[in-house]
Amino acid sequence: MSEKAYGFKITVVGDAAVGKTSLIKRYTTNSFEKDYISTLGMQFSKYEEDLNGELVELFLWDLAGQESFSTLRDRFYKGSSGAIIVFSLAPEEIETYRHIDIWRSNIKEVCGNIPVILFGNKADLVDQNAIATSPNYETSDVHVKKFAQDHNIMEYFKTSALTGQGVSIAFKKLVDKLYQRATI
Repeated sequence: MSEKAYGFKITVVGDAAVGKTSLIKRYTTNSFEKDYISTLGMQFSKYEEDLNGELVELFLWDLAGQESFSTLRDRFYKGSSGAIIVFSLAPEEIETYRHIDIWRSNIKEVCGNIPVILFGNKADLVDQNAIATSPNYETSDVHVKKFAQDHNIMEYFKTSALTGQGVSIAFKKLVDKLYQRATI
């Protein structure tokens, strides 16, 4: 591995209880905690990986989704190289999807045009065929992909922190983009 290291701050945002902490844990340790513990303020994780023979350090900032922490967020966004916006695909948590544009706008206001990826988490809790094809679902693939395209979001991934579905590939997509930008 090369001595040269790249460091990227990735901010992970979304409403409370959408699985932000669990997604980070799945990616960094390939594990899942069944007991939910709410993030208070911010949780920080560091993860290292080898990319093309070079060390890449990821500084993952997991921001609390509760409204009571909203005044702190701008400070935590500063210096972000990229961001992940997480919402829940669970039908009873549809409000989390309706809030993604607020998260996106806040990130853009503080960070400018950094790469942003959208995670529809808890894919294990929904009928995949119905959500992929039904135009009646607000969170159908068609609707979410169109939203992402219309709002300059790099890509949309369906994920499950519980099963690991889509988690590694989604994180790696963002890391690859950040690495490309740093090496150009």
